[in-house]
Amino acid sequence: MADLKGPDSAFFTVSDVIVLDELYRDINDHEASKGQQQPQIALDRLSSLADPKHPGFQPTVFCAWDAEEPKKKSSRTLRESILQLYINWARTVVRNETDVVFLTHIILYFSTAVPSALYMFHDFHLLHGIAHLLLIIWYSGSFTLMMHNHIHNNGVLRKPYAIFDWTFPYILEPLMGHTWDSYYYHHVKAHHVEGNGPDDLSSTIRYQRDSVVAFLQYELRFLLLCWIDLPLYFISKRKYNLAAKVFCSEISSYTAMVLLARWNLKPTLFVFILPFVVLRFGLMVGNWGQHALVDELEPDSDFRSSITLIDVPSNRFCFNDGYHTSHHLNPLRHWRDHPRAFLKAKERYADEGALVFQNIDYLEITFRCLTKNYMHLAKQLVPMGKQIGMSQVELAAMLKTKLRKFSEEEIAAKFAKFDVEEVKKKTEEKRVQ
Repeated sequence: MADLKGPDSAFFTVSDVIVLDELYRDINDHEASKGQQQPQIALDRLSSLADPKHPGFQPTVFCAWDAEEPKKKSSRTLRESILQLYINWARTVVRNETDVVFLTHIILYFSTAVPSALYMFHDFHLLHGIAHLLLIIWYSGSFTLMMHNHIHNNGVLRKPYAIFDWTFPYILEPLMGHTWDSYYYHHVKAHHVEGNGPDDLSSTIRYQRDSVVAFLQYELRFLLLCWIDLPLYFISKRKYNLAAKVFCSEISSYTAMVLLARWNLKPTLFVFILPFVVLRFGLMVGNWGQHALVDELEPDSDFRSSITLIDVPSNRFCFNDGYHTSHHLNPLRHWRDHPRAFLKAKERYADEGALVFQNIDYLEITFRCLTKNYMHLAKQLVPMGKQIGMSQVELAAMLKTKLRKFSEEEIAAKFAKFDVEEVKKKTEEKRVQ
């Protein structure tokens, strides 16, 4: 592994490039790096990017490209001046000044997806329906992760816009394939409570995670039974209020689709039904990739049951969703803070045997697992700690062990409740910021 260099990162986010540079510095000279202080220059740079009071602050305005630092008024073009006016206004609308991109996306969806859907009910054409569906599929990742921030932080806009902040998800969610509020109940009230453990409805631990058959069983159960599984989960936890709410939200969404289909089938198919099917399938493909590689010794550790991706799609287009371990360690952490939090705690990540990949997203992780391409996964791994110095073959063999199905006996032993040491470990993990 000697003399390794970082990957071609031309389209990576600025934060990802900073993080990768530090990781590859560790790899290239890991003996010398032992005992060094944290990379303060890199940490300060990451802090400045997200600090509105710092001269180097850069709000995120678009996903596909990074807005340059503002020029002096005298040297700006007309387009740059208009863009700066928009940024200055948008920073007063969004809850966090870094999140101009959320307002950009809300405007984009209401100016394209909404009128397109309405027009199809007025005058449907098949080519329009196909184009609309492809557009929604393209939007779905960014929209879902925007809503991910919305549900974890109780909105994305400032208080004067609270009514619209509460309302717009109910308009956009059905168009993007979501049922009303179910993402919140499933993700926040179930998944993060259980953390891929035995009671998590989206848990991967009972499946052989490099098996296509096992994946299809996992996918079909979510697609066909989520409407009843989630209410039953809340009932089992004696959260009857949540059970009633999620059942009503699911049934009301299905009822609306059925009634619309009976009234006008073709536009309903392309506007609501197909986006729903595609998104539900995609959500579980993504979750499989996020939690396919689970440590065989400590599957209940957030460091060892999820992964970190330093890549293009998950971080550039989906608001640093690649930093999934950081998100599980602190679900309320702002998405712009994940790279700094990861870099600050990288020694802990290395000591815990955490897995970090580059230039690969969750969909490809799932594909490579299901095709048993462990060598490609090993090639994309950014080794940390004891992983540094291992050959690609050794890394592939190590990754393969983390795809094995857990037996019920193992689950009972490894996820034992009220274990004092377990509580201490979980408490320590949550302290990592």
